[in-house]
Amino acid sequence: MLTLGRGALTGIGKHPSAEAELPPVRLTAPAVRIDPARLAAYAEVCGFASGGGRLSGRGRLPLTYPHILGFPLAARIMAARAFPLPMLGLVHTSIDLVAYAPLTAADRPDITAYAAGLRRHRRGTEAELVTEARLDGELVWRDRSTYLARHGSTPVREKGSAPAEGTSEGAALPAVAEWRLPADLGRRHARVSRDWNPIHLYPLTARPFGFPRAIAHGMWTVARCAAQNPDAERLRAAFHAPVLLPTTVTYAANGSAFEVRSGTRVHLTGTM
Repeated sequence: MLTLGRGALTGIGKHPSAEAELPPVRLTAPAVRIDPARLAAYAEVCGFASGGGRLSGRGRLPLTYPHILGFPLAARIMAARAFPLPMLGLVHTSIDLVAYAPLTAADRPDITAYAAGLRRHRRGTEAELVTEARLDGELVWRDRSTYLARHGSTPVREKGSAPAEGTSEGAALPAVAEWRLPADLGRRHARVSRDWNPIHLYPLTARPFGFPRAIAHGMWTVARCAAQNPDAERLRAAFHAPVLLPTTVTYAANGSAFEVRSGTRVHLTGTM
């Protein structure tokens, strides 16, 4: 919450631009301890099975959980005055997660975060944040995430992107499950992730950023998808449209491809 407050202050007067300079900062938290109670709470909110020792010292961590461990470092980078995008209102737009080796709750990984680049987006400017986990100096996990600062921008069609927000090309994937998302989902995920971005909390706090209601965390949506295939070692996803809370969404998949949609509106597409 202190980082969020600092981000609100440092964001005043910022003018996002893809030509801005990124701070050459790498933040590292050594030998991070994994709190079993917090891990269990995260698993419950995101739909991961917690029985059978899977989340104990013997079991592998959910593919998305090291992102939660590293988020305080990424948040500090985004809250810094030298970071060119205002932290408040940033929207998660894509993610690429790779597990090079298993991580368990008994491990004490070194977590590092840094900003890797800026690029134009049809809705504004995106920043790429990288988070890495190492054991004994060896890279065992990596996350490349992009975050969007929405502002007036020249229309850009990114290579491989959907033709328009919330739409996709080709036939819809077959439905696998239906998820009912309550109005307080953003607050529940904020408690286990420590991501208190106001766009996820209440309609009142989301409206100043252009959303009629609170929206689900992108990392919750990705984690809920990852829980469908807990042995996946790589996940790539792009967010096409916000998930307004409360709502009901469909998880669909075929082979390695998956998506989350409501009716014909596609919120997320990806591969595992």
